[in-house]
Amino acid sequence: MTRSPLLSRPGAVAAEGPDEGVAAHYGDPFREQRTLSETVGLVDRSHRGVLAVPGPDRLSWLHSLTTQHLERLPAWRGTEALVLSPHGHVEHHLLVADDGDTTWLDVEPGTAGELLAFLEKMRFLLRVEPADVTADWAVLSVVGPETPAVLDALGATPSGLYDVAALPGGGWVRRMPWPGIDNADLLIPRASIDTVADAAPLAGIQAYEALRVAARRPRLGAETDHRTIVQEPEWVATAVHLEKGCYRGQETVARVHNLGRPPRRLVLLHLDGATDQLPPHGEPITLDDRQVGFVGTAVRHYELGMIATALVKRNVPENADLRIGETRVALD
Repeated sequence: MTRSPLLSRPGAVAAEGPDEGVAAHYGDPFREQRTLSETVGLVDRSHRGVLAVPGPDRLSWLHSLTTQHLERLPAWRGTEALVLSPHGHVEHHLLVADDGDTTWLDVEPGTAGELLAFLEKMRFLLRVEPADVTADWAVLSVVGPETPAVLDALGATPSGLYDVAALPGGGWVRRMPWPGIDNADLLIPRASIDTVADAAPLAGIQAYEALRVAARRPRLGAETDHRTIVQEPEWVATAVHLEKGCYRGQETVARVHNLGRPPRRLVLLHLDGATDQLPPHGEPITLDDRQVGFVGTAVRHYELGMIATALVKRNVPENADLRIGETRVALD
């Protein structure tokens, strides 16, 4: 775990759990959420893992290993992809950017080493050199409707979603479709975090997560477990190409797509406020005392109140009387 220098900023409160190493908030989580929703803020996500994959065979090689069509990914373009188990269960979620020489992968905190080990096993005689560069490179996110103005000030404004542009100080910016109205991820030299962070007001990872949950965007390890298949958290639209060639786990993806019957689905829950404690990840969701799902991420949203993502069985009715312990919850 690399501790971010932004934790020394005034008001910074350190995050715990999977987001350890960055700030949960800077003193006012609800104000920070509103900033990301109504103007613009910068979120420290430098705890994410970063892999660099240079080499002339990099795109065709990654194409063969992931759910996404990467073989003809243009230079200065990004996307999302997944690595699946042989049985089609989600193992890694990758955010991708290619600069014409290197394909960059940023992944959930703590997962870069495991992903690199998998990639190393699959190199064979191909001209690729995957490396974990988390110690040298960091991800920051600009979130909010005024994102283009911040990117202009930084000297790089890609036009379309997932487009990538080089930053003058090194690294790149990638436009993203989530978690809010207008968003971009920055990959910068880790030594530049303090300087680049002055480009917009700081917001903590709690504010980012609140917007992500409200947008029903899945996060590996939060809205997933060891049995998750791509259709359940609705990753097909952004991270899966249904017409590409063979890859590990493809049979499960194709079978469920053709049948249209994933066993579970991602939902948003509204909690009734019977307790002011947020339920932890993995807490059972019950219907008539039977478990029908589990809590993904529970947050306090500045407008929606206490909400949570969850994976529930596909046949759970929309008006079901669901409970998390003694707390009643409603599906949205």
